[in-house]
Amino acid sequence: MPEMTKQRPKHLALNEIRLPLAGFASILHRVSGAGLFLLLPLLIWLLQLSLGSTQASTEMFTAVTGNWLVKLILLGLIWAFFHHFCMGIRILLIDIHVGVEKQQAHNSAVAVMVVSLALTAIFGLKLLGGF
Repeated sequence: MPEMTKQRPKHLALNEIRLPLAGFASILHRVSGAGLFLLLPLLIWLLQLSLGSTQASTEMFTAVTGNWLVKLILLGLIWAFFHHFCMGIRILLIDIHVGVEKQQAHNSAVAVMVVSLALTAIFGLKLLGGF
């Protein structure tokens, strides 16, 4: 008697997969961590310029951070930091079995998104000269 096996698809249709919000938050956690790691040399260089005691380093820092493209990159890094931080706290809570139920996991993923975006908006306004 031949074995009845389920035919597997030859390709994975990524557009048909419906990821929950917690899945998107997890993917963004990885993306934000990679972005923070890859742009760490820029952040260290900007820190070095900001801590310099010479007039030239202060002028260089002002010139670099005055560029709109650099401000956009820094805004992305602000979001990456806050999302990575908030999601890291969520993951630590899940590791100690807090919020592992489906509805609790969804609510904590929503909280991560809302809090990280709110903090990004506040610090982004400061970065862009809003206050």
